[in-house]
Amino acid sequence: MHYGGHWLAPFVISAVIWRRKWIRAGFVIAAGNLIDLDHLMADPIFDPNRCSIGFHLLHGWEAAVIYLLMLGVPKWWVRAFALGTLWHLTVDYGDCVMMQAS
Repeated sequence: MHYGGHWLAPFVISAVIWRRKWIRAGFVIAAGNLIDLDHLMADPIFDPNRCSIGFHLLHGWEAAVIYLLMLGVPKWWVRAFALGTLWHLTVDYGDCVMMQAS
């Protein structure tokens, strides 16, 4: 479910919003997954029991505010990338919720 949210959902979202260029928009939205590069600064780089939200630099509320502001930029690809980053945070937050429930 996690990887489908990160790699398949962007193309579904783009097909709804940018019908005529949905493939290109899907790749731009999926590029929002690049915020996971902040995992490279963590030790260990990957911890399956760690919630990314609030732990990694690009997964914090400050970064989310910047992503929200990017939605106001009048370039479609900037808005698509911002949407991708916010979607990424949403998927990761869902993982955090599921980790707490188990």
